[in-house]
Amino acid sequence: MPEATTDTFPETATDTLRGAERRLYLALLEHNLTSWLAKLPEQLARGLDRQRHGDLPAWEKAVAKLPVLPRERRVTLDTDSVAVDVELGDADRRRCENLLRILMPWRKGPYCLGDIAIDTEWRSDWKWQRIAPHLSPLAGRKVLDVGGGNGYHAWRMAGEAAAFVLVIDPSPRFYYQFQAVRHFVGDADDYRTHFLPVGIEDVPANLAAFDTVFSMGVLYHRISPLDHLLQLKDALVPGGELVLETLVVEGDERSVFMPGERYASMPNVYFLPSSKALAHWLARCGFEAIRCVDETPTTLDEQRATEWMTFHSLADFLDPEDRSLTVEGYPAPRRATLIARKPQR
Repeated sequence: MPEATTDTFPETATDTLRGAERRLYLALLEHNLTSWLAKLPEQLARGLDRQRHGDLPAWEKAVAKLPVLPRERRVTLDTDSVAVDVELGDADRRRCENLLRILMPWRKGPYCLGDIAIDTEWRSDWKWQRIAPHLSPLAGRKVLDVGGGNGYHAWRMAGEAAAFVLVIDPSPRFYYQFQAVRHFVGDADDYRTHFLPVGIEDVPANLAAFDTVFSMGVLYHRISPLDHLLQLKDALVPGGELVLETLVVEGDERSVFMPGERYASMPNVYFLPSSKALAHWLARCGFEAIRCVDETPTTLDEQRATEWMTFHSLADFLDPEDRSLTVEGYPAPRRATLIARKPQR
């Protein structure tokens, strides 16, 4: 459903926040994910715990203060920007922009909400353009997006007519960014896209419920990458498709790099396999029909600081004298996407 218009939106952003848990509950019920329902209240409470996240009240307040929007709007989910064409008066536009800036940094996107262009750190649309042609059609499928950030790719999945998309990411900032976008999108996608602020370890074991599972930019943060692959496999239905994107190094199937305390200034990077080694890992974990559909060095045009993400970005993480190296002297980031299938039995 690339475009939609509707006149049945929540009246206020507070309604959006209050209804998020109810809509997620109903969606899990509708899609026979009943084993998750009993865990839902505890997971939401833990993920949105004000004691653990000191900035959370400010983010929640920012979303709740978004103004009532005109009923007439057009939502477009199949272009570079996740876009909501809605007419905003000058005062409401300024108010929306100020509130959306409270949720900074915006890392995945881009978005265009009203005429507010959110130029995010990542040109996530470029990754989607590289991956989308290789996916099994998402129409009618149940999709899990693991570590999905603020949900940019999930909206693109909804634009491909997925029946149900669930983003999981433990960051409450991303949760409120998603809910802010949801306020602009409204009912236009029949609430097919949802967000739960948890990690992969919170997905019920042996769920076997999703037709497609995405894990993009997560594997290298896992201290036990094979366990992560097995968790992803457990979430898939028999015959389901895994879309795995991660940092890699060049080399053969025996090439695996383990950096020191930091890689490209990131403290929690553990294993960077070659794409061939990663394919071998997937095979050892029981996946089949494994193929590498893309391998691309990350460029300064794809990841960079913007006015919506004003902190250090890729340019600061590379050796200024040799951009082929990180500041630690390691090979500069390159990313590969592999697609694999869980066996039917």
